[in-house]
Amino acid sequence: MNRFLGVMRATLATALIVCGLLSGSVAMAQPAAVNQAVALGASVVPLNGPWKFHTGDDPRWADPSFDDSGWESVDLTPAPGAHDGDVGLLGYVPGWLARGHPNYWGYAWYRIRISVTAPAEYQLALTGPLLVDDAYQVFLDGRLLGASSPLSGPKPAVYSVQPSLFPLPPLHTREGGSALLAFRVWMGEDTMRSLDDTGGIHIAPAIGELAGAEAQHRLQWWDFFTGYVADALEPLLLVAVAAVSLVVFAFERTNRAYLWLSAALVGNGLLRLHQVLFFWTHWENSDTVELLRNVMLAPLVLAAWVMTWREWFDVRRPPWIPRAAAALAAILAASQAAGPSMSIAQTGARCVFLALIVYITYAGIRRMGRRAWPLLPAVLIGLVAQFANEWNALHVPGIWFPFGVGVSRTQFALAGLIVVLTALLFGRLLSIARAYRIDDLASRTSRSTSART
Repeated sequence: MNRFLGVMRATLATALIVCGLLSGSVAMAQPAAVNQAVALGASVVPLNGPWKFHTGDDPRWADPSFDDSGWESVDLTPAPGAHDGDVGLLGYVPGWLARGHPNYWGYAWYRIRISVTAPAEYQLALTGPLLVDDAYQVFLDGRLLGASSPLSGPKPAVYSVQPSLFPLPPLHTREGGSALLAFRVWMGEDTMRSLDDTGGIHIAPAIGELAGAEAQHRLQWWDFFTGYVADALEPLLLVAVAAVSLVVFAFERTNRAYLWLSAALVGNGLLRLHQVLFFWTHWENSDTVELLRNVMLAPLVLAAWVMTWREWFDVRRPPWIPRAAAALAAILAASQAAGPSMSIAQTGARCVFLALIVYITYAGIRRMGRRAWPLLPAVLIGLVAQFANEWNALHVPGIWFPFGVGVSRTQFALAGLIVVLTALLFGRLLSIARAYRIDDLASRTSRSTSART
């Protein structure tokens, strides 16, 4: 896959160069915003800046006549091969937390003045920044071009930042040949707490002739698709394993472990599906995802796994384990709904969930002996999949980049869990079929003996 993406990028770059890529030069415009001169053939030029940057929010900052000479300068030029730590998007630069604004969250603005030289017949377009914490609006000479989210109010609803394409007027035919491009960005408090380099634009926007910009836009969507394709496939596989578990339950209705396992797997599948829906579509905003995933679904999934292992290991003592799982799910849901102020309660509830699963496993191995050992890999892999925050606290690497595409620790763990559980369930189905065959043979033998007598 990495080689395929590399060939695509090389082919596109070669085509653009042959069509006439001309380099952009950078100059400072004082006292107005930074002036980046861009000479366009059939090319796409990243607007690395330097940009003028300021924290805070003021609608006047979209006005090209505003004096931003007192703002700080920010260069968005990436280091060679730099990529983000999630899906492997190239061109990544650290955000404002790593640029002298630690612990700041809220609104901020980027401004740059561009002067474009291109043939008069060219239709120009801007590709939006591919990675921004958490949302942005873009203005050209004070006029709103578009946005990744409708930014309004002190805490706006945030949708995922997706590849975007904004057609532009013919800047190169204007008197003076320059225009003011401004980005108003927003980052929430939760994002600020997630990493130490969050904040603002991480991958610079680019300007170019429409055909070249469209080609880059399609390539960005391809990278975006491959970055989250595993999140789309795993829910299907988890539901398929849940269906097999229900088949086993149909033959062994006295063993409720298979019913609880199906519920836990479907819950995990829904958790991964929300990841895909958030990044690939705008059906859900971050508040909706928080409510559905972290408040409603994640606590129930942890409780379902506690009940799965309790039934599978047949641990009946202490008898209050089901009630404890239900209470913990309620506490975790309430603390998640309360937000960061209840982080201690969130951590405590998750740790008790973890302790319950460890205890059940220990008690089950003591009671069942060797018969419990085949279940141990599933339990251990499940702990990796369900307790990502706790593994992060232990500084266990959370993501790897095989073939240049980011795959998380949770994705690897769920893939392993799918394999192990499939083997266990099909092994159980084979045992059931063998038992039915033996019973059928015994029944036939008994009927034959009765007939002879």
